[in-house]
Amino acid sequence: MIGRDSSVMKAWEATVRKTQAVAKKRANSIFGSTYVAHASEEDHKDGQNGSETLDLYQEEKVLPNGDYYKGEWADNFPHGKGKYLWTDGCMYIGEWFKGKTMGKGRFTWPNGPIYEGEFKSGYMDGTGTYVASNGDIYKGQWVMNLKHGNGVKSYANGDKYEGEWRRGLQDGQGRYQWTNGNYYVGEWRNGTIWGKGSFVWANGNMFDGNWEDGLPRGNGTFKWDDGSFYVGNWSKDPRDQSGTYYPTGSSEEGHLDWDAQQVFNDLSEHQVCLGEKVSILPSQKRLAVWRSTKGVDGPKPRRMSVDGRVSVGLEKPNDRMQLWGGGEGDFSGSRTPPIGPTLEEDFLGLTVDGAIPRLQTLKAPRKSKRQGETICKGHKNYELMLNLQLGIRHSVGRPAPSASLDLKPSAFDSKEKVWTRFPPEGSKYTPPHSTCEFKWKDYCPVVFRTLRKLFKVDAADYMISICGNEALRELSSPGKSGSFFYLTNDDRYMIKTMKKAEAKALLRMLPAYYNHFRAFENALVTKFYGLHCVKLTGPAQKKVRFIIMGNLFCSEYTIHRRFDLKGSSLGRITIKPESEISETTILKDLDLNFIFRLQKSWFQDFCRQIDRDCELLEQEGIMDYSLLVGIHFRDISENGDLISSGSQTPTAGDLENEGTPRISRADMDQLLLDPSRWASIKLGVNMPARVERTIRRTDYELQLVGEPIGEFYEVVLFFGVIDILQDYDISKKLEHAYKSIQYDPTSISAVDPKQYSRRFRDFIFRIFVEDS
Repeated sequence: MIGRDSSVMKAWEATVRKTQAVAKKRANSIFGSTYVAHASEEDHKDGQNGSETLDLYQEEKVLPNGDYYKGEWADNFPHGKGKYLWTDGCMYIGEWFKGKTMGKGRFTWPNGPIYEGEFKSGYMDGTGTYVASNGDIYKGQWVMNLKHGNGVKSYANGDKYEGEWRRGLQDGQGRYQWTNGNYYVGEWRNGTIWGKGSFVWANGNMFDGNWEDGLPRGNGTFKWDDGSFYVGNWSKDPRDQSGTYYPTGSSEEGHLDWDAQQVFNDLSEHQVCLGEKVSILPSQKRLAVWRSTKGVDGPKPRRMSVDGRVSVGLEKPNDRMQLWGGGEGDFSGSRTPPIGPTLEEDFLGLTVDGAIPRLQTLKAPRKSKRQGETICKGHKNYELMLNLQLGIRHSVGRPAPSASLDLKPSAFDSKEKVWTRFPPEGSKYTPPHSTCEFKWKDYCPVVFRTLRKLFKVDAADYMISICGNEALRELSSPGKSGSFFYLTNDDRYMIKTMKKAEAKALLRMLPAYYNHFRAFENALVTKFYGLHCVKLTGPAQKKVRFIIMGNLFCSEYTIHRRFDLKGSSLGRITIKPESEISETTILKDLDLNFIFRLQKSWFQDFCRQIDRDCELLEQEGIMDYSLLVGIHFRDISENGDLISSGSQTPTAGDLENEGTPRISRADMDQLLLDPSRWASIKLGVNMPARVERTIRRTDYELQLVGEPIGEFYEVVLFFGVIDILQDYDISKKLEHAYKSIQYDPTSISAVDPKQYSRRFRDFIFRIFVEDS
């Protein structure tokens, strides 16, 4: 126990009184002897890159901002076992590794919650138990502060969930039991009952079938405890409800007056408890320890967070600096060591005869006007646009029965198409219009209507976006394939003209594509909403086929950089001077100067989904697809410079801009736990992340991925797999043979689907990494 006569303790108490009263109340009780099991050697090996041995000694320190530490110390950092108390009353007792909470420990909040378990780089990560202030208890696996894996949560009201979790929510197989004895066993998605499962009432009745958003949806069976049952199609809309009652021999009249809607009324009362929102996370607690190097002068260092990251603010000099002991490596006097190696040291071992060029400050690309030319009257494609809008309005507005997600094979038949004639004077089914007569074709209309339902596209919104009062916009030039692109006025949808071969490829792979999205809601391949054809009457008999797709970059964020990445090098560079690159310029593989860093759970999901998507495309004989990536940089100065969040050495400009509002990694952690913001974040959409700058060596002409230099930027990422309709047909085989004579076969884009998939994945997994 720390003595109250200790001069260090008195100094600490005086500091705490000035900062926050809550810390004073806990000062005498918090530092008792608490046993924490020592982390295994594997935990420590996980956090270090070598076998460096540090000299450990005991320290008791009041830190410059009033925080308190007692425990093992090495190289000017907590290292080993130690206790750290922040002035707001949060406390960590457990194992440290070079200033990071690493291993087993216990974190307590001043308002009562407790986490005890494994930590990694400042995060609750591994196996642990969290007791909330309201009495909820979770025991199980964690990844980066979020419940992720198998776990059991006992709620304060008596409910209990046992099963799989993903990013803090019930997801996968799980069992939820309510206090009244009712329980559900089956599939979950994003914290909601969704998929196949069984709900059992305490009286013995049971519903077994499909669920959607917490309620029965589709095929299902309701069984009574006497053996009678009801089988049918379930929906919360009574008009879509249908089924058959099967009584037992002993109760033929027992349930004839029963109404299936009673099930929905009953289930609506069974809510899944929401978890308590954590006020602040362990990884957000900054550690007021100065990283120092003896005998080196330099600019003032930044404070380090508990997980070793540079914080946004700088500690201001004041008299409390004298509370530090006089040991080696302490911050004293005017000598202020740098926080890391200099730029020259960063490149030590990388520079070959000046092969690495001099670094320049990255700038945001110049602003560009809105993409595309509005198709007004007099435009060569004005009538085509009107025909397209008339056809879409007819297709989407046509009444149709509510389709089940279980489609019959006949719905995918390439011959499953609907022709509609649009005469100028109108007909029984079509309105009069001002353009010439045309025919309209819908390919596999039931499939695409069901896909729109699967993608949660509202029919009215879809129609307004494409067929509203606003004209479409035509992009300035056709793509490499010769196709033209059109954007809706609200930027939500992109319409692309297609060759017959592409339409055939899509229709051939449509069953596999549909099943892929049914199985993986976060699939990264392009979302298709409709395949249509306009056929102009007259001598020309011109046919225009087109596909409607989602626009990946429709967002409230400005997209500052756009990359089209294939993993090949031949011709994969944009021949444009820096001054001509705008926000809408599509850059390519050899223009890429970043590595993308995703948080652990997102990175795991990303790797799994890229593998699944590539397997689909490989099986369908598709090649030449790309990963389209959009980057929004969070911090840009007034003069257009990109502001890094973790450059190795703070500059004078950093100090001058200390008051500049930025989002820190800690703020980003909190953002991810905010349910209202979390709903908008999906794999490939609105994803908070970091990028690390890279640079290529000039002596190596085709270096596909540059060397990382430790300069980081906080970003929001958008990405998806596009151009997925190119078969490895005879033209591509000839292209491969011809180019292989002149160039390295591995550098060209046209290769067989299996090789393309392997090369694409190898490249993507080099430029996307886990952010540790």
